[in-house]
Amino acid sequence: MKSIDELIQKALQLKEQGMSEAEIGNELHLSTETINWLLTHGKTGENPPADVKIGWRSIGVYGERIGYLSQIMTSIILEELERQNTSADTVLGIAINGIPFATLISEELGLELAIYRPHPERKGAGAFSSNYAGVEGKKVIVVDDVMSSGTTLRSTINDLERLGAVPVLALVLTNKSGNNDVDGVPLRALLRTRALL
Repeated sequence: MKSIDELIQKALQLKEQGMSEAEIGNELHLSTETINWLLTHGKTGENPPADVKIGWRSIGVYGERIGYLSQIMTSIILEELERQNTSADTVLGIAINGIPFATLISEELGLELAIYRPHPERKGAGAFSSNYAGVEGKKVIVVDDVMSSGTTLRSTINDLERLGAVPVLALVLTNKSGNNDVDGVPLRALLRTRALL
């Protein structure tokens, strides 16, 4: 996407396909606030919110490239676990974009793989896939692609804690916030991006 007009058209197209604003935000790697602005552009007269568009399609089209980044993420995980003097039992991938990274990381570390599907509209109403490892009572590393507002990561961490799991680390490709943790769970990223006003 090269322009705001293209983003507006893509957001409108996804809305017409039945996606919620939260789902559109996940697809375009933009905050819900930005999606709201894109969908009402020209109607409100407001300036766009400060946001950064993250596109990583060049990585996602080849498994080999996902593998390279997963190796870097694995290195960061090992560094963080050593720093915390702790261990982990399970790597949890947040659907959709955290799953390929979490899968390769779990293989590299020899840990169980769990999958979490957040609900796009309700906080704390996601689901853990029963086809993968359970998280009850386990130390968990949470993996996703982008952190914007932190809503998805917060929901995931809350649901983990509700089941008696201990989230030891949240890891993303890109952190668009200025946060170093999510509800007390350390947050690491390959890249930090921030809009400078």
